This record gives sequence, C-alpha cells and structure tokens, in this order.
Amino acid sequence: MKLVTYESAKSLRLGVVEAGFVVDVEVALGMFAKGRISNPKLAPAVYILREGGDPPRDMMDLLGRGRRYRRALAAITKDLAEAPNPKPKVKGLFTPLALARLRAPIARPAKITCVGLNYADHAREQGIEPPTSPIFFLKSVNTICGPNDAIRLPPNSKQVDYEAEFAVIIGKGGRNIREDRAYEHVAGYMILHDVSARDLQFGDKQWFRGKSCDTFAPCGPWITTADEIPDPHNLRIALTLNGQTMQDSNTSNLIFKVPYLVSFLSHSLTWEVGDLISTGTPPGVGVFRKPPVFLKAGDTASITVENLGTLTNSVVGPS
Repeated sequence: MKLVTYESAKSLRLGVVEAGFVVDVEVALGMFAKGRISNPKLAPAVYILREGGDPPRDMMDLLGRGRRYRRALAAITKDLAEAPNPKPKVKGLFTPLALARLRAPIARPAKITCVGLNYADHAREQGIEPPTSPIFFLKSVNTICGPNDAIRLPPNSKQVDYEAEFAVIIGKGGRNIREDRAYEHVAGYMILHDVSARDLQFGDKQWFRGKSCDTFAPCGPWITTADEIPDPHNLRIALTLNGQTMQDSNTSNLIFKVPYLVSFLSHSLTWEVGDLISTGTPPGVGVFRKPPVFLKAGDTASITVENLGTLTNSVVGPS
C-alpha cells in the first residue's frame, strides 16, 4: 500500500494510491460507515475499521493504528479503485494521481535520525575506511518538505550538495528492541533527500547545522508499507541532476542493515510512531567530484528508489 498526504481545498488529507488514483481515506471510511460498501468479502475489514473509530487525523495517527488497521484500509481502498467503470461517484473520493498535490507524508516527525557513511564506497570516496559502528546525526524538523517543493539554498552556504537516501518509517514505538524483532516496528519506507551544506557541515566540525537548513529533507512521494518491500536491502537507488545520473547504487551495499539500525539505537532512545531513519547515501555526491558539483538555482534533482517511486525537487536561490 502507498500512503500519501495530499492537499485538497487548502487542507491536508490522507490518501491511498491505487490504480492511478489517490483514494481519500476519510471519504472512503465514510462510505462504509453509511453502508455504501456492499462487497461481503470486505466484512472483516469493515469490522476492523469500525473498531478504529473516527478516521485518522493525519499520517502519524494512521501509522499508530497498526498493521491490522492498515491492511483493512488497503482492502477497501483497493476494492473501490478496482471497481468496474463507472467508479462510485462520491465527491472527493478519487483524485487522479497526476493531478494530486502531494505533500511530505509526515509533516512533523519527532525524530529525523540519519546514518553517515553507511555505504562502504561512499566512505572510500572520502579517503577514509568504512566505520565499524554506525555514525548517527539528526536533522531538524524544519528541513521537511514534499514532492515538487523547492529546495531553497541558504544565503550563508556556497556548497550545497545532494544525497539520495531511503528512509525507514517507525510504525510501532519501543526501546531495547531485539534485532530479530526489529521489522515488527517498521511501518514502511520512503525516499529522503539528505541535502547538505558542506561548508557549514565541515566548518562546524559537526554536522547538525549543515544538515538542518530549511527544506533540506525533501521526502516522499509516499510511504510504501513494509508488506510490499519484503527485502529493503535489494533496491536500486539513483539520483539524477538535470537529467544526468550522479549516484547509482543498490541498498544491498548498506554496511548497517535496517534491523541492526532499529535495534542499535533503541538501546539508547525510545522509538516513537512516525520517527524516520534515513539510512545513508551511496557514492557520487558532489563535494568529492573533480571538479566538485554543487546545487544551484534552476537545478532539478530526482531520486528514484526501486519500488518506492521517484522524488523530484527543483532548486531555488535564497529568498
């Protein structure tokens, strides 16, 4: 299932991408509440969704209701989207995906935890050995923006770089999580662009400011639920800048895998629903190219991760 946050009539709404449409979650749930979904095969799903009470307020609320609820929601939205033409004529139920104004799937995650040097060849392009223990840093919530939003260059940096990454979304909170049970806490995955101001990052001797400028974490275009990604460590990941391929690798090259990352940090902090773990970038970043390549106003960066879609953002100068 592909879960989106999208804008309609100047408000943010939840949707499920099915058959080229965004199916509105609140409208779909309202239909079965009024008895307008009659497929008897959906009775178990309807029961579970009714147990859940009011429609979820936002993505955090939806994720917090658990896998059982999400599976039930997937069943009814799939049934609606695959109905023979004409589809049910209910106002606001369907929006063509091509016309939907997608926003960041999670607007304000409690934690944006990132992993540095998690591809061995990315470490080596910097002239250093791959780490023997994961390196973590945080991005602040003001970095979050969505598909097709502009990456805004800060006025105090001349070396803004691109980094293609895929992110893990926590769907079940917890601490002291065993590695062999880590996937129980994963709701799904999405693309995250870890934009980085290298002159700030390296000049400060630590990474927070250079990683936390406004709009420095475009993400989306949706959350693909974990049931659709049986192995997150076999996905092609690539970034193009103005149509030219700059990064092209596979998540099989991750040094520290998803279960290890979830478990490792849970022995120091408590995971909460909606927390993000951005798993690191492959080689090919701009700062280590000869000559270096940095983002400039007018650029367009697109990240594609196999089975997770494509995230595209333009670049604009300081306001």
